[in-house]
Amino acid sequence: MNIKLSRRVLSCGLAMTVLLGGAGGAFANALETIKQRGRIQIAVDVGHPPYGMLDDKAQQTGLDIDTAKLLAKDLGVTLEVVPVSGANRVPFLISNKVDLVIASFSITEERKKVISFSKPYGVIPVVILGPKAEDLKDASGLDGKSVAVARGTTADIELTKAAKEKGVTANIVRYEDEATTNTAVGTGQQDYMSAALSTAQAVADQNPGRNLAIKVELAAYPMAVGMRQKEPELEAWVNEWITANLKNGELNKVYQHYFKQSLPEEMLNQ
Repeated sequence: MNIKLSRRVLSCGLAMTVLLGGAGGAFANALETIKQRGRIQIAVDVGHPPYGMLDDKAQQTGLDIDTAKLLAKDLGVTLEVVPVSGANRVPFLISNKVDLVIASFSITEERKKVISFSKPYGVIPVVILGPKAEDLKDASGLDGKSVAVARGTTADIELTKAAKEKGVTANIVRYEDEATTNTAVGTGQQDYMSAALSTAQAVADQNPGRNLAIKVELAAYPMAVGMRQKEPELEAWVNEWITANLKNGELNKVYQHYFKQSLPEEMLNQ
């Protein structure tokens, strides 16, 4: 009788283990998991200067790389950078290939449906780059023109929205990543480009013979750390970390290094 009872208890215990622990670790504390692992995996787009790039020694650098390094250091773990593109940042996060995304990741309502964002730690202006000689005052001037953009980025979202709002029939040519988009404009495959301000300015500077200039600002987005939903401990820690590093000036120091200007005053004082 006791043997049968013991077996029944054991069976119930195994079933409970499967329900609670075997379903993808649904009840695991993400922050503690990272600490115990001793390593944090952060997605960064290393093909998107000045946020992520390779220097002349093929070392990863950029605003997002420096931000990720600072976060890992303060958390007391080793940083593992996982290279991503604008299009696969969200898929890598929700499929648990990374712990966080720090990849010029601007906050949008569409993205908030599937992931969580930290409080902002930077800003990203989205602009149109085009020939200096062309008179382009707003998105309506893109009617009939071919415009390059990296698929799935904020620049893609804003360009698509602006074209719809203005009722223009621009030919939006979507490339799979920032590097390919930049090459297409630099080599003259397209004369116009929708991109983050830093990217657009870099393309103009690196291709002086193309005589390109910033023509229109479409929007300015707050930039944040991307996280999976329902990981409250990790989200709270990241938000506290951002608050502290905005207050002590560390995040502003990184931003100034790459953009030669300060973060907005209201962000520093939040």
